[in-house]
Amino acid sequence: MSDNLRVVSAVTDMTRVDDWPAQRVRALKREQSVAVILPARNEAATVGEIVQAVLTAHGDGLIDEVLVVDSASSDTTAEVAARAGARVVAADAPGKGEAMWQGVAASDADLLVFLDADLERFDARFVPGLLGPLLADSDVALVKGAYDRRTEADVTVGGGRVTELTARPLLAAFWPELSQVVQPLGGEYAARRDLLEQLPFRCGYGVDIGLLLDTAELLGVGSIAQVDLHERFHSHSDLQALGRMAAEVLHTVIDRLISQGRLAADAPASASLLQPMRIDDGFGHTRHDVDVSERPPLRSVRESGLEQVGA
Repeated sequence: MSDNLRVVSAVTDMTRVDDWPAQRVRALKREQSVAVILPARNEAATVGEIVQAVLTAHGDGLIDEVLVVDSASSDTTAEVAARAGARVVAADAPGKGEAMWQGVAASDADLLVFLDADLERFDARFVPGLLGPLLADSDVALVKGAYDRRTEADVTVGGGRVTELTARPLLAAFWPELSQVVQPLGGEYAARRDLLEQLPFRCGYGVDIGLLLDTAELLGVGSIAQVDLHERFHSHSDLQALGRMAAEVLHTVIDRLISQGRLAADAPASASLLQPMRIDDGFGHTRHDVDVSERPPLRSVRESGLEQVGA
């Protein structure tokens, strides 16, 4: 503990972004280094504004680096991010989790803040808000952002469709102690390097729930804090894309249940998803492979003597 400040780290309670003004968080930072990492794929429309906002608001001592990991974008994401002041790294393979893992490997910062690159009307207070609990309480290892989302009609809603229809029911059934995590699949969170280097990273969209479950398994629920970021605005995916994301979340949960000995290792789980499509007067199907690949903990990679992260 530091600064005589007790952070409520149990996920049943949370602080608010307003509790962590940048000046206060900068004072708590002391000698620790901080990097902001944005995994990005075809986000040229938004990534530059986010990078510029972070550097303008916090580049005077709170943030040491903004790192954008370009995940095989076909647009000008990399160029826009670099012009805005980010260091850009090209991911070795596609996938959100792959880009996050590559970002951790490419940085040597003590504390890492993850932001989705598709955020609109970005609020730079997210960064000190997420960092605050880590800097104020040594028992906190992972800080998840909690927020309201907005639909295209600007109506306040809860979690996204994959969160409400897949992740939240699964947590309630198998990890009720994590049921009060407001946004288990949210892309805005912060963590200590020491934690992240001990955890595997799901390569696709299962990364967020995987890191949450693995943190709780490794360090306990008390190591996870939440910060109310108020509102978050971003683009919305179509239903079929969300179905594929949900499948990746489900498979991540299945694998964690197996690894914890709560599900038989030979439990059947097809790594493909059929989605219906209209063909003339009938139906056909498209088959999609579910990304179940996973990057090992970075600590184990480095201890193995591999010189290149992508090896």
